[in-house]
Amino acid sequence: MRFDIVTLFPEMLRGPFAASIVSRAVDRGIAEIELHDLRQWGHGKHRKVDDAPFGGGAGMVMQPEPLFAAVESIPGQAEARTVLLTPQGRLLTQAVVDELAAVPHLLLLCGHYEGVDERVREHLADDEISIGDYVLSGGEPAAIVLVDAIVRRLPGALGSEASLDEESHTGGLLEYPQYTRPAEYRGWPIPDILLSGHHKDVQTWRRRQSLLRTARRRPDLLRAALASDGAVSDADRRWLEEELETKLEEL
Repeated sequence: MRFDIVTLFPEMLRGPFAASIVSRAVDRGIAEIELHDLRQWGHGKHRKVDDAPFGGGAGMVMQPEPLFAAVESIPGQAEARTVLLTPQGRLLTQAVVDELAAVPHLLLLCGHYEGVDERVREHLADDEISIGDYVLSGGEPAAIVLVDAIVRRLPGALGSEASLDEESHTGGLLEYPQYTRPAEYRGWPIPDILLSGHHKDVQTWRRRQSLLRTARRRPDLLRAALASDGAVSDADRRWLEEELETKLEEL
């Protein structure tokens, strides 16, 4: 999978992409990441890429010409999906990550200042993504989050493909608690069930802990799972209602 990222600050991205899973995916040829410094297409001696907004107002707006020129210079851009990273975009969820992971070529635009000229949204971007309901200084941190989330979904990127199926948000629920050695630390033992050797009982415990943790920490996710056919069984529902001592409809 190929990522082309247009940014004013490529140095913000080089470090994160040179480590961990993303770096290994690049080394294995699973992912390809190219950074494009928008200043190369800026105007004049100072490579200007922004200007004051028409109608007045605080801050500066990124001009359309450098962004269009940068995108149109990238090989294969006509077939790529161009994504503008902006707080006005659709919220990044695991479902959106999985959708984008199926796209062979993503072209990411990192906004900055007070945003981009509206003509970029209307005529250049195919999609707009937000990583949360808060404001960042620019789209670079969002690009890091998006690339990392997508790359780990690519076949061969992780050491164990099975771990993908048990992560939080996969399947719509938070992950169950995890423990490792020692079995007791500072007087805090791990749950006995994990030492039982009974695989089926362990799986049942993990499923219930996942449901319980989701209900307590992210009831919005549980409500969505309950509304999805087959995501939560009747047995799961009965157990959870007994554990919480309340009807799930009241969450």
